[in-house]
Amino acid sequence: MLAAGSSRRFGSDKRQAMLADGQTLLGAALANASTSGLPLHVCLGHSDNELADSLRGQGYDVQLCRHSGLGMGATLAEGAAQLGDWEGVLVALGDMAWIAPDTFRLIAQGINSDSICAPYYKGQRGHPVGFGRDFYTELTELEGDRGAGALLEAFKLRVQRVDVSDAGILRDADTPADLPPIDH
Repeated sequence: MLAAGSSRRFGSDKRQAMLADGQTLLGAALANASTSGLPLHVCLGHSDNELADSLRGQGYDVQLCRHSGLGMGATLAEGAAQLGDWEGVLVALGDMAWIAPDTFRLIAQGINSDSICAPYYKGQRGHPVGFGRDFYTELTELEGDRGAGALLEAFKLRVQRVDVSDAGILRDADTPADLPPIDH
């Protein structure tokens, strides 16, 4: 899970923004991913020591990415370099707290070593996107802020589309207005 962004558009550390259920935005995203039962590796910014310690204390596998300031692609490249002997990897974003655990499992089941598996809701591609083992080298070579979108375009004939009923695959929080209001 990529959670190293600087939250410039949000105006503060959106990972710590509180949701109506009392969880932070990042906490909710991590909870949904964890509930899927899949292994989870969290990529944080190079100076997120306090957050890293907190997440490690909760049992999460955390990596501080030294090049996170260069953008999402650089963070993903560092995280991908730590992949073990997995058949594939799901790329999820820490500001997408509304993805159902079943969606993570469904995309993971659709991964083959030589394919990319992407969820679609009402014709729109969302997250998480699964990359088979054959794409690990390309993932480790990403740069800048575009993330893995360039790989989906470059290998579009190897993208397996999975239609889902989970609108959460499209929902992120770029600004405070993207969060549901908290009733007091």
